[in-house]
Amino acid sequence: MLLQTDYDHENRQMCPGPAERSRADARRAQILAAAVDCFRQHGFHGASIAQISKAAGMSPGHIYHYFENKEAIISAIVAGDLERFLILTSEIRSACNVREAMLDRVAEGIDQCLDHQTAGLKLEIVAEASRNPHVAEIVRSADKVCRESLMLTMRDMRRAAGHEDDDATLAAMVEVFVSMFEGLQIRTIRNPGIDRSVVIPLFQHSLRALLDQTP
Repeated sequence: MLLQTDYDHENRQMCPGPAERSRADARRAQILAAAVDCFRQHGFHGASIAQISKAAGMSPGHIYHYFENKEAIISAIVAGDLERFLILTSEIRSACNVREAMLDRVAEGIDQCLDHQTAGLKLEIVAEASRNPHVAEIVRSADKVCRESLMLTMRDMRRAAGHEDDDATLAAMVEVFVSMFEGLQIRTIRNPGIDRSVVIPLFQHSLRALLDQTP
């Protein structure tokens, strides 16, 4: 016979409450922060679950409770980056002047691209994607969603300026747009002394030229 107390216990296990979810989210964030540090220092292959667990201050068993393997950790890191990017593009599209909103956020985007640690982590993930088909699928799926969101944003901006672009043109513009930012990530590794005060206005000028081009 199933007692009410037994049912309540099983129901709590099946449907964790807000406190349990909050603790789980905190542990996941703790693991991800530790993994990011380890990936930066040792690379994807050099960073072991044992190292990540030590950096996170928990046992390897706890790591595996939340993440099946290191690829799952990378998937969560990429998902977090994707979520933040989608929030950004949504905010830009909701602005009164989409073009100016996009240009206003350029300095913020450049700062992120020129952050040595952030750039190193992203390049490490991309490098692993070139070798590992599972990581490649994670990275390419996220990139597809990013490009689609950027196309929507760019279409809104271009239509407001009186331009009607086909999908191929918008896709090409998005590729150039993304390449500009991702190129900065490589440059900050090669040349960590980049003068942001000079680069940012030049970058904004180049971006304006791209966004305002006529067919």
